[in-house]
Order: sequence, then structure tokens, then C-alpha cells
Amino acid sequence: MKRPFYSLLKFFFWAKIPLMKIFLTMALILASLAMNISVRAEDAQFADIQTAVLEEDFLKAKTLAEGFLSSVEEDPLIRAEAKYYLALSQLYLQAYAAARENFENLSKDDIPLAWREKALLGIVDSYYMAGDYRHALKKSREFLKSFSDSDSLGLLYLKFARANLRLARWKEAHKYLEKIVEAFPQSLEAHTAQQLLEEKQFFSVQVGSFLDQTRAEGLVNELKEQGEYAYIVETVDSEGVKFYRVRAGEFSDLHQAESLKTRLSSDGYPTMIYP
Repeated sequence: MKRPFYSLLKFFFWAKIPLMKIFLTMALILASLAMNISVRAEDAQFADIQTAVLEEDFLKAKTLAEGFLSSVEEDPLIRAEAKYYLALSQLYLQAYAAARENFENLSKDDIPLAWREKALLGIVDSYYMAGDYRHALKKSREFLKSFSDSDSLGLLYLKFARANLRLARWKEAHKYLEKIVEAFPQSLEAHTAQQLLEEKQFFSVQVGSFLDQTRAEGLVNELKEQGEYAYIVETVDSEGVKFYRVRAGEFSDLHQAESLKTRLSSDGYPTMIYP
């Protein structure tokens, strides 16, 4: 029995697209395919793994995937997908080394090219999310060398750009962002790339994103009362909806931004470093 490949999972990484939009889209796809899936205990267990991933319950997904992989399921394609979900769950549980090991093992398996691509992209992400941007770039180059005609090139260029941004290599990052906009103008990555091209060449910490300008202004005032340099950045998403993003700090050094992120996170704010 063959399983469809869930190519939209590639958007989990770095694209900064709201995860809920991706999850809902994937859920609709899974629902439309459900009638083609035979009913077995293994199928039900596998569907539970998918559901846990869609619901962002990565601890549950990890546990279920480990149990599934210890079962008698012999279909290599199904096992490959389960291995991918396991590694993906470990990635979001911040078990970067374990995720990387599983992605690496998956990339060596005798499976279709599409899964090996996903596995190598996962390895790139395991380095990026761990803050090892140089190794993320190295693995991105390996991907480009091995899969130069991949359908994921737009996503890969975005990974190149983000890693270079974190290393304050602004010119190099902009080269890849411009390439995305030029070569893949209708892609989701193109919208993200255009927004990143409009970012200033310094690091800041985002602590909120609102549709309501008044709420954003309230948060800015709250941060200012605590002695932080806070301000609003207006952005428009791919559907034309305006957001008021509250940010703090302007740093030329990433470590300064990381220090502020840690301090604000400890105060209970949701934080993210830009660009």
C-alpha cells in the first residue's frame, strides 16, 4: 500500500508562514484522501501520528511514531514517512541532535528521492534551529549540489538567506532573497523574501503581532515603561491583511538580540528574533 507524500510539510521550516494555516490546509488534503486508505490497526495508528503533528502535539507524535516503527509494518514508504514524522517531532521538541541523526538515517535509506530531499532539508533545519548557522549553510550547499533541479529550490534559497542574515551577511542574504522573488514570484517563499528584503540591517526582538493597532501601541508603551526601546513595524501578509508587529531593540550583533530575547521570554513575552 502506498501513501501520498505530504509535500506541504516543507513549509514548516523557516518560511515564517503561520503554522495553523499550513496545518488546516494539510488536514483538508488528508481528509480528501481518507477514503482511499484501507482500515487496519496500523492505518489507525499512523493516522494518529499525522493528527498529532497537525495539532502540534509533537510529544504525542514522537511517542506514537516510535511505537509505530517498532511494529511489524513492512512497507518501506510508510516507514519512511513515520521516520520523518519522528524526526520532525524531535526537531520541534528541540532535540536537535536526535532529530539530525534520524534525518541522516532517513537520507541514507533506499527510498524515493522526494523523501531523501525532505531528510536533507531536515538536517539543514536541525543546525539552523540549534543556532549553528555555518553548518546550516554547509548542508544547504550539499543539498543544492545533490538536488539542483529540486522543486524545493525556493525554500532552500530562503534557508540560505536566513542563515546568512543571522551571520549578518546582509549582501549575501539579499542575493538569495532577490533570487526567490525573481525566480519564484508566485510562491509563498517569495512573499516572505520580499518582506525580509524590506527589513532593516539590524537585529530586533519581536514580542507581539496584532491586527488591532491599539493593542500594539499598548504593548509598546508597556515595554517602554520597562526601559526597553520598543516600536511598531507595519507589515502586510500574502492575503493583504495588515499586521502591527511590536519589536524591541536595534542591534548590529546577534548575541545582543539573543540576550534581550532571553530576558523578555523570562518575563513571559512570546519572542522571535528578526530578521
